[in-house]
Amino acid sequence: MAGHSQWANIKFRKERQDAKKGKIFTKLIKEITIAARLGGGDPNANPRLRKAMLAARAANMPLKNMENAIKKGTGELPGMVIEEVAYEGYGPGGVAMYVLCTTDNKNRSVGEIRHILSRHGGNLGESGCVSWMFQRKGLIRVPRENYSEEDLMLLAIDAGADDFKVEEAFYEIYTPFESLDMVQSTLEEKGIRVESSESTYIPQNTVRLEGKQAEQMLKLMQALVENDDVEDVYANFDIDETVMEQIGSA
Repeated sequence: MAGHSQWANIKFRKERQDAKKGKIFTKLIKEITIAARLGGGDPNANPRLRKAMLAARAANMPLKNMENAIKKGTGELPGMVIEEVAYEGYGPGGVAMYVLCTTDNKNRSVGEIRHILSRHGGNLGESGCVSWMFQRKGLIRVPRENYSEEDLMLLAIDAGADDFKVEEAFYEIYTPFESLDMVQSTLEEKGIRVESSESTYIPQNTVRLEGKQAEQMLKLMQALVENDDVEDVYANFDIDETVMEQIGSA
């Protein structure tokens, strides 16, 4: 299994834990604000905003919070200017890392990301040093319990998907990034319940990690996603599932 897929599953479980702690609200409000600023405040005409609002509803965010975030994005309410920024660097063993942040203070964010990387055996690189190693894709998750693998795979391929994977609790449907909304809409029109839909970055190759480097890598990923400015972390590590479970339980 490649690092992006492994970490996607860890991140997905962690997002549910974050929701209990309320941290997910901060990240969702940032995403709603940015989506509204870039594409306008109408979710029917702004797919990114629509996705963010659906995620916020799933996390039980009050409607007023969403409305205020949209108004801050469109300029109807005063507020901090939130920007998207990507940081690139390396983890233990030369693992390529692509870190996406939303922040109101880029100087603070870059300092914190640099510190986290260096503290866990990595280092911050120049812009463009690793982004070429990743391909942007759409990722749709569908609960396994509701559908048969063969039926859903055929539906997904007909809708325009280009990869299909079976994970523990979900089917993962990968699409060209530009086709994500179209594939999701087609599946939903067929009665398929989509658990989540997002963009992701797939590494073109992976770096095998074992022992101390594997442990350092997972601790680094954990430290990054716990930072309030970090939205997503993509890395091309490859760690044996058994090792990951052992490290996780420890």
